Amino acid sequence: MDQGTLVIGWFSFELMGATAGDLIAKDIACGWLRKAGVEPHVAVFRPAGPREIATDEVVPERYDTLVFVCGPIGDGPPLNAFLDRFPHARKLALNVSLLQERAEWNPFAAIIERDSTERTNPDLTFAAPDATVPVVGLIYVGAHRDFPAQRHDLAEKAFEELLAGRDVAVVPIDTRLDVNEHGLCTPAQIESLIAKMDAVLTTRLHGAAFALRRGVPPVVIDSMPGGTKLWRQMRRIGWPLTFHVGDLDRDRLAAALDFAVTPEARRLAQQCAANARQAVVAVEQEFLAAVGGASTPSVRG
Repeated sequence: MDQGTLVIGWFSFELMGATAGDLIAKDIACGWLRKAGVEPHVAVFRPAGPREIATDEVVPERYDTLVFVCGPIGDGPPLNAFLDRFPHARKLALNVSLLQERAEWNPFAAIIERDSTERTNPDLTFAAPDATVPVVGLIYVGAHRDFPAQRHDLAEKAFEELLAGRDVAVVPIDTRLDVNEHGLCTPAQIESLIAKMDAVLTTRLHGAAFALRRGVPPVVIDSMPGGTKLWRQMRRIGWPLTFHVGDLDRDRLAAALDFAVTPEARRLAQQCAANARQAVVAVEQEFLAAVGGASTPSVRG
């Protein structure tokens, strides 16, 4: 028998509710094992990383130590059946919530629990380093009967392909208020959410405008071939990360998102919005002249 260590958890089994916390705790446990000079394998339902092995390909005889990491455990499938395949191995449980008393079920040589009726320890994830990825808002305009030539399908597919394989946190944002898909009820709620983004991908005019006004760089696709109101608006205010569905290039779109999450793009968005605010002063003057009101514009920051 090989002297190996196998780390398992709920990530080892299909549809068992594996969480981000489970995976982070697994990484911490593996790091601790490496500190002790042990290079573990990890059983994962769908392996993707180094030293990961598909759970259904595990050969129990190759391991003399088995470590279950993170989550509630008790005497039930699939865990009990999997542990039964390792009668020869020393079994450890780490960062677990015990659903039963040890006297009822305890196949482990040692249990360092997160919580039980005997004690509670801080969750392992408190020891994790911060992990940060760009947060990207996704704002779609959707089909509109006033624009029968629209190709929202092409625009949305382009964004989907752009995001595929990128480690970014995508936040869908709906700017409609009559029926809002995500429960946003006021303009301030929508604007506040957009303002928290690192970048925005949008096919909606006000998605782009709100983002720029709050200094958030948008990547913009007008869903009409050749571009219409969204394209013209972005051209008028000088925002460069703008495309239309008749002129989509995967590499240029990828470069646009790469740039959008940089500090330089944020400064450019702020400057673009400032220029647009100044240009709106002329719109106010023209409007007031049309209604016969005062021609002196108000000052806006």
